[in-house]
Amino acid sequence: MPLVIYSLLRLALFGAAFGLLYVVGLRGLLLAVVAVVVAFALSYLTLRGPRDAATRWMAGRAERRAAERAAAPKVDADAVHEDARLDDELRDRG
Repeated sequence: MPLVIYSLLRLALFGAAFGLLYVVGLRGLLLAVVAVVVAFALSYLTLRGPRDAATRWMAGRAERRAAERAAAPKVDADAVHEDARLDDELRDRG
């Protein structure tokens, strides 16, 4: 799954940035915020291939789901139940 690989790579970049910034001397909330920004920038610059693969995977999944929804019968379960009840009532009367 390309999405999992991409997410793990981004987490690894965050961990590396966090560790490096901790060694440099940043602490507290500033450390976390700067690590997030650095990891975001690095992932944008270096992870184009995995990001594109994850995007293609998600687009393909969305297309398959849309095709399945279009192919599925559009029958409302409530309408089927109401029709059956109405049919039973008409049969009982007539």
